Amino acid sequence: MKRQISGLFSDLIVLVLGVLSLLAPFIFPWTRSSSAQGTTFPIMVSLIIFLCLLIIIFEMQSTVLNSKMIAFLGVLIAINAGIRFLENAIPGPAGFSPTFFLIILTGYLFGSRLGFLMGAMTMFVSALITGGVGPWLPGQMITAGWVGQSAGLLKIFLSKHKGKAIELISLAIFGAFWGLIYGAIMNLWFWPFLAASPDLIWTQSANLSENIQRYFAYYLATSLIWDFTRSVGNVLIILFMAKPVIKVFERFMQRLNFSHSQRAHS
Repeated sequence: MKRQISGLFSDLIVLVLGVLSLLAPFIFPWTRSSSAQGTTFPIMVSLIIFLCLLIIIFEMQSTVLNSKMIAFLGVLIAINAGIRFLENAIPGPAGFSPTFFLIILTGYLFGSRLGFLMGAMTMFVSALITGGVGPWLPGQMITAGWVGQSAGLLKIFLSKHKGKAIELISLAIFGAFWGLIYGAIMNLWFWPFLAASPDLIWTQSANLSENIQRYFAYYLATSLIWDFTRSVGNVLIILFMAKPVIKVFERFMQRLNFSHSQRAHS
């Protein structure tokens, strides 16, 4: 019971910290200056990394996370960070990114908290490798973490459909959804600072409904095509690669849960 409460508390912290990191410019006027961004950036990254450590501590108290699982998760993060490096070194179609594939499958097969770790730490490690460290990084870590975290919920609904076509189709739809939503969320870290047409930018004097309409117009004009390409890419990768990768993950899970009882010799 205590373990469940601790886990729910960590999930709540993830949600609150993520929402605050993305909505801070809309809520706290002092965060809109460039100097404030430079101050809050290292604080937010440090808090997210500290949160990841807390999740590891909570999960190590259960049977889900042990030294083998930590090592396996580290390998997956390294592989995904390497994929993101190649993605930047050899650009593909605008918006297309294979990075989310392993994040989704990790959350789906190993649970929401490990999915969050996979997403957040993939973005952190790959940013160090690619030089992509900047004020956008906390938003990337949190949002990618949410991708993996929400993928864990799919297992609840698909537990009776293991290995069936509906499992693969559901994962593909999930990937398509996050392909669009990831970009829509990530735009929020810079949208309040834009200097563009008044119909496309956030205005403090406007009400919530007006600003939502402005953001929707901005999204359609600038981000939709990019995010749609990412969404289609997620669907194709999941449809063609999810089955064999799931088999590899499940084989690892069987070995992870293997126990040996030695028969006494007479």
